[in-house]
Amino acid sequence: MAKYILKRLLYVIPTMFIISIVVFTTIQLPPGDFVTQMIESMRNQTGGTTWSPEFETAMRDRYGLNEPMPVQYAKWIGNILLYGDFGYSFQNSEPSQRIIWDRMGMTLVVSVSAFVFTWMIALPIGVLSAVKQYSIADYFFSFVGFIGLATPGFLIALVLMFLAFKYGGVSLSGLFSPEFENAPWSIERVIDMVKHMWIPMIIIGVGGTAGLIRVMRANLLDELNKPYVETARAKGMPEWKLLLRYPFRAAMNPFVSTIGWALPGLVAGEAIVSIVLNLPTTGPVLLNSLLQQDMFVAAGFLMLLSLLTIIGTLISDILLAWLDPRIQYA
Repeated sequence: MAKYILKRLLYVIPTMFIISIVVFTTIQLPPGDFVTQMIESMRNQTGGTTWSPEFETAMRDRYGLNEPMPVQYAKWIGNILLYGDFGYSFQNSEPSQRIIWDRMGMTLVVSVSAFVFTWMIALPIGVLSAVKQYSIADYFFSFVGFIGLATPGFLIALVLMFLAFKYGGVSLSGLFSPEFENAPWSIERVIDMVKHMWIPMIIIGVGGTAGLIRVMRANLLDELNKPYVETARAKGMPEWKLLLRYPFRAAMNPFVSTIGWALPGLVAGEAIVSIVLNLPTTGPVLLNSLLQQDMFVAAGFLMLLSLLTIIGTLISDILLAWLDPRIQYA
């Protein structure tokens, strides 16, 4: 298994190399360059005031904006690999990596919480719906699942915010109370964050939960109707032991394979919800950087989302090989 994992990790290098080329080509698509565009934007906002020629020259030299695209790419990817320098955020007048890492931590906390919530709810409900097919519980959870799939997360957020403020006088926006918003990290601040975490966790995870319930139900129903289940049942194996040993394990295959797209999907899918709830995550910053063409910030986020996709796929492959003995390590 160690050889298998090492081999898959080695695949990350060429994959990320190709992704970096695609991302860098994408950030070059807008006309002009970043320095010219942002200087013009600042001039319009400040009534003619602009940066000094020395600063403009230094930025062009630093990122090679006057050089051919291959040279620009080499400097960009070289700065990332050697110095962890993702570029300069002209909109915020600070290094891009500072913005990226400030938001990425909170994004991972919210996304992982939503991911755990999704699995904890979808797994047992999917099993129950399959085992108790066409029961009242099956119909109820199917109805709730369809509602969850059809309702956008930001709409649920708006409804919860309205109800909480109207009937409870409580604001659900943000991840911290006002007194902890800009406070240094402490046990009290972590506890306050946990108190606010359940709202975005449920809202972001509800769509994925509804979908995975349907996936688990369909997979388990397919396994329960196979001859080997009837054979094991005829030999007198207890129903719960039969369920966990054979059909449940086989039905987990498509369920586990969703990890590859679930991690980046949660990060990218929380953008509108984060804007509505005023969450300090990557979603609003990524959306704003795309709108303002602050492309070094956008490119950094896209690279990290791609890395999350690769990590999620690796985890899926390892879990699938562990769950199903029919899958060989190759």
